[in-house]
Formats: sequence, C-alpha cells, structure tokens
Amino acid sequence: MAAKVKPLRDPNTLSNYNHFITAHTTANFDIQFDKRILVGNVVHQLKSLTNSESKEIILDSSYLDIKDVKVNGQLSKWQLLPRQEPYGNGLKISLDKGVPPGEIAEVEISLQTTKECTALQWLTPAQTSNQKHPYMFSQCQAIHARSIFPCQDTPDVKATFDFNIKSPLPVVASGLPVKDDAGSTSNGLYRFRQKVPIPSYLFAIASGDIADASIGPRSRVATSPEKLEECKWELEADTEKFMQAIDKIIYPYVWGEYNILVLPPSFPYGGMENPVFTFATPSLISKDRQNVDVIAHELSHSWSGNLVTNGSWEHFWLNEGWTTYLERRVRLFISEHGEAYRHFSAIIGWKALADSVERFGADHEFTKLIVDLKGKDPDDAFSSIPYEKGFNFLFHLEHLIGKDKFDRFIPHYFTEFKEKSLDSFEFKSCMIDFFQSDPEATEKLSSLDWDRWFYGPGLPPKPDFDTSLVDAVYELARKWETLGKSSFSPSLSDVEGLTANQLVVFLEQILLWEQSLPVEQSKLLGQVYRLAESSNVEVTNLYYQVGLRAGDESVAEPTSILLGSIGRMKFVRPLYRALEKFNRDTAIATFQKHKDFYHPICRGMVEKDLFGSKANP
Repeated sequence: MAAKVKPLRDPNTLSNYNHFITAHTTANFDIQFDKRILVGNVVHQLKSLTNSESKEIILDSSYLDIKDVKVNGQLSKWQLLPRQEPYGNGLKISLDKGVPPGEIAEVEISLQTTKECTALQWLTPAQTSNQKHPYMFSQCQAIHARSIFPCQDTPDVKATFDFNIKSPLPVVASGLPVKDDAGSTSNGLYRFRQKVPIPSYLFAIASGDIADASIGPRSRVATSPEKLEECKWELEADTEKFMQAIDKIIYPYVWGEYNILVLPPSFPYGGMENPVFTFATPSLISKDRQNVDVIAHELSHSWSGNLVTNGSWEHFWLNEGWTTYLERRVRLFISEHGEAYRHFSAIIGWKALADSVERFGADHEFTKLIVDLKGKDPDDAFSSIPYEKGFNFLFHLEHLIGKDKFDRFIPHYFTEFKEKSLDSFEFKSCMIDFFQSDPEATEKLSSLDWDRWFYGPGLPPKPDFDTSLVDAVYELARKWETLGKSSFSPSLSDVEGLTANQLVVFLEQILLWEQSLPVEQSKLLGQVYRLAESSNVEVTNLYYQVGLRAGDESVAEPTSILLGSIGRMKFVRPLYRALEKFNRDTAIATFQKHKDFYHPICRGMVEKDLFGSKANP
C-alpha cells in the first residue's frame, strides 16, 4: 500500500518535503573572500516518505549558480523552475524511478553562491573593527538558507549536519568542532558536526579574524582579537548562571557547548540562536552588563526554537513567545529583584508590542499570533509581536492555571516535541491533554477563548504588571511633562542610581506623549542627563528619537553617524523612520551613504520602510 502523502503546512517553501525529507546534510565549501562567494557542494540524504509514482525531488534555491546534480553517484537531469517571488526557484531533480518509503536517495549538488545571495554578508577589512582582514557571516532566518545551497528551506524539516569549510581565516559554524588526531584544524579546513537535527535556518558559518576565550565551564566567547577582553568581561559574569537556571526550569542543555560569536556591527539582529554558537550584535557590549538579556534570550532558544521548532513561520510565536517567556523566567531565577524584574522586562516589552501594533495598524494580519503568510515574505511580518504577544499569551496561561502547575507543564512540552516541529494547534492539544486529569485546570482551559488569542488582531488584554521598578522613572517623566509649569528643575541627580534599562523606560514614556518635547527641553534633557555620552545604544538611540521628534537639529548628525556604525534592525529601522519624519532628504541621503554597510536583510527592510515594497532607490 502506498504511504499517504501529507499536505504541506509551510506555505513559504517550494520543496516537496511531503514526498522526501532531509535526514542528513554535508556542506563542503571553500570561502573565497576575493570573489565573495562560497564554492563547493552539498550532499543531502533524502528519505522517501511515499512509494507513489513521483519521480522528482524539488528543493528550494535562490540566486545560486548550480553546476551539476548527482543522484546516488550518477549525473541526474535537473532544472530550475521559474522564479516565484519571494521564494526563489524550485530546483527540480528528476529520478529514474520512484524511491520506496524509508529508503534514502543521496543527492549531491555542486554550486557556488552569487552576489545576489541574501544570506551572506561580506565585509572588507575597512568594515571590521581592527581593519586587518575581510570577514564573512551568514544569517539564514527566515528563508535565506536557499541562497547558500539548495535545500528544504522550511522549519518543518530537521536534519543533522556535517560542515567541511575551507578558509584562510578562522571559521565558526553551528556545530561542534571536529579536530584531527593532533587536536587541531589542518590546511585551512575547519570541520564541524551537528548531531542534533536542526532546520535549515539554523545553518550558520562565519569566518574572519576571530579569537576566543573561556567565559564559563561550557562556554566561550569569540570575536575580533582587540575586542576579546571587553567581550569576555561583559559576558563571563552571567552566562553560566543563565545556563544553570534554565537547566532547572526545563532540563539540561543538550548541545554540548554554548558559545557566543560577537560579530561586526552590521549584524542585523540582537542575536541569532545558531546552535553551539549564538551570533550576537556588538551593541550588547555596553560596558555595563545591562544588555545581557540578549544572551538569556538566545540561550533560551536552545530549547525553544532549536529543539522544539515552529512548523512554519505562520506560527513564529511558538519560537519567540516561548523564548521571551523563558528569558524572563531565567532573569527571575537569578535577579535580586525577583518577580518585580520579570514584570519590569515585560513592561519594556509591552511598549515594543504597542509600537509594532501601531505601525502595522490594529487590524493588520501581522498583529495576530497565527498569521497568514501565503505568498508573503516572512521577513515582512518580523516585529516584536510574536515575541511580546506570544509572551503575554503564555504569561496569561501561567496565571490562569497557576504558576506551579504551569511549571510542571514546561518540561513536559519540551520533552513531547523535542527534535520536532509543531504548530499552535498541537501546542493547544498538548496542554489540554497534559491537564486532563486536573478538573480545575481543564475547566479553565476549556473556558479560554483560544481563537481570540490565536486570530485576534491588535493588542491582547494588558496584564496588571508590578510597576515597582518603573514607578520612579514614570514619576520623573511626569515631572518633565510639567517642566516650566512647576518647580521641577532637572539635575543629574535625577538619574543617579538608575540602570540603563530604567533610562530606556523613561525615554519610552516621553516618546509615548501625544505632544513631542519642545526643542529646548529636548536639548536640556540630553545635556543634563548626559544621554549622548552613554555607551549603551539602547539609551542613545531612544534619546535621538526623542530629539528628532522634537525637531532638534543637533541630534541629526549623531543619528546619521550611529546609523553608519550599527546594523541592528531594532535600532536602524526606528531611527530611519524618525529621521524621515524629521527630514526625508536627510534620511534618504543617510541611507544611500550607508546602505552597503548593512546586511542584505536589513538593507531590504529599510528600503521598504523608506521607499515602499516596490522600491528601487
């Protein structure tokens, strides 16, 4: 009897992964810095899921130069199907005969990347911190792995990986290093193995002038040699504490090592949870250890996202909502302020959520937990919504059934779906089934309006947050609101003792005002509190947004300078939007000056922000 062909649940892939599924991939690449390409081949072990008459394998590809394809060692017929934006070209590989269920077809594809590759950024020596060597790094989430090699580019497929990467400079990848008998690499060949199955978007490589140092018993930090000591200082105090905390919340870490690669400043995200080596922005190195929440978040992804993965980007909240929830539980576990700190972090997150809902519009599809991405680019839906609306859903469930009960569910959930992908409906069933012997919890879960949470657009009900860590900055913001109409006279002592994150909340409160701060008051704010002097970009970027909104010309040039020194989209996109409202010509000129500095993902998103979806500036 023929095995049943399951329908695809991921609309953002062109592959026929319901007929064949990748079990293992070997990536063999030569990094050629002079040509800015990867050259080599990939070998996929593809397991047949059906013995139907299907005699073709279809893989995702985008902007690749494919040389030849072999199936089981023999040259095979293949063709690139017509391009379908934004998904690229299907690579159709013809088979001589069908493959019985459970049997393996070995597909070897020789290729090289092209200059249109959307996953790789190539940096000249001048674009790195010490200006000595070129640098290359990948960013494959959400659907960019297909521009490095043909693959089943969907989070619904997980495979083990071997990496064999040749480079004249040190290499890191999303696997554990494999050394030769002498315990080292040889002839510029760097080998890595990932024994835990991962989806294609977690394929990661980087190469450049990289040194590393220990920051804990199972962790290292890697970065440019002259930045190593400051990165080590920033991360060594908390990384192992975070690991011990989440080990207890769920179950022990399974990936062997947890390492952090601090990338050049053009990296477009705060962090990317590539297994074994989190790729991180240098903006977290704030010299005050105030931004290490990024590491708590990326570490949490080792369970949520990497081990247990959303089956498609339409259910992205399962990755990011869970991870944001776990990040805050980790901080709760080790913070001296306990539950108040978790609420403090959630208050900052609520502001980001409200901003995203306002930007999209309260009825927009992308403000839902489960979004419709058919025919759409998942990058366009990227925002704080899956993170913060997802967190608030889990936070609501925790309070609905009780924290002790929810704590028992957490390890069950991550055991049930370990090394698997799932959708929101499987999450719902898992939770209901787990509590079926508990009448009280069952009744509460039965009364929950699941569809409203899943499909309701806009903001969810706002929790009653503990504001004890923000009351002081709320009061300070109120004083500024009455400046000139009261006896309040600003002084540096107003902010003494406040953390950088409390300053973030203070500045966010000012940005929430219906009326902008008057220009002279905006200047006074920066001068008295020395905000422009902060080495924490979380603070300075918000101060510049306050100034731009006020029409303060003195912050325009520092904003443009910052936009040429950091590529993290969390800062870049809001700053460009603020700069455009201040002076569109300045915003466009700044972008044209710096656009080659940005990663292709960031550059594309800013182009859409400034010029619309069909822009070609």
